[in-house]
Amino acid sequence: VSSPKSLKSLHLGDNCINADGCRGLAKLLQGGDSTLKYLHLDDNKIDDEGVEILVDALQNNTSLETLNLRRNNDISRQRQIMLLKLCCDISSIKATLQSNHTLKNIRLISENSDEFTEIDEGVMKEIDVATLINISYKNNPEGASRKKVIETQLHSGTRAALCHLQGVNHSVYSEIDPLHLPEVLSLIGQHHGHAELFVALSSSIMTLFSTVNRKKCIQQQMEYHAAKAAEHIAKAEQLDAK
Repeated sequence: VSSPKSLKSLHLGDNCINADGCRGLAKLLQGGDSTLKYLHLDDNKIDDEGVEILVDALQNNTSLETLNLRRNNDISRQRQIMLLKLCCDISSIKATLQSNHTLKNIRLISENSDEFTEIDEGVMKEIDVATLINISYKNNPEGASRKKVIETQLHSGTRAALCHLQGVNHSVYSEIDPLHLPEVLSLIGQHHGHAELFVALSSSIMTLFSTVNRKKCIQQQMEYHAAKAAEHIAKAEQLDAK
């Protein structure tokens, strides 16, 4: 599949597209010269393998805004979660920052279809939240990435829900340099209020104490080495005097 530079939209609904077809479409989505913004693949035969191929192609894509996968009934809950991770990967702060911040609309649910029960509404809700941030920060991926970190990684309830969906079980504070914790706690207080700040303090208090001790230790080491240096300088001056 070759991609004309002017190609903005593809409507390929009801074309029996399967995983092999997705491999061809992936070529349109990969590379820095992709211009495709709207990809409609409703009423096809896209299964879990097809979703994996599309998600992999979209990891670094900065053009596609709409991905329509409605009425592809072989997409499992795990692959729906994969689409969520594409837009907001909670596994680490770095992963959240490197998520896709361009997609503004991922369609899995068809309003007038019996497939409704096949879609995990909790997953779909989180996908909508992530893509709404992308909409709010259009043409500003750095702003979107920062907003996602603040809204997901730094809010205990939201992070717990996303961790449960994505199978993540470690504390976000294990990733943060203790010396940056005061700044992080300040962000939490500003954006999420005193209740969340209390939760954050409770979760990070030991790390915070270790930070204080670390600073004190560094100061003590500096003072010790400064004293030693002064001692050696004095000895050198005495030798010069002789």
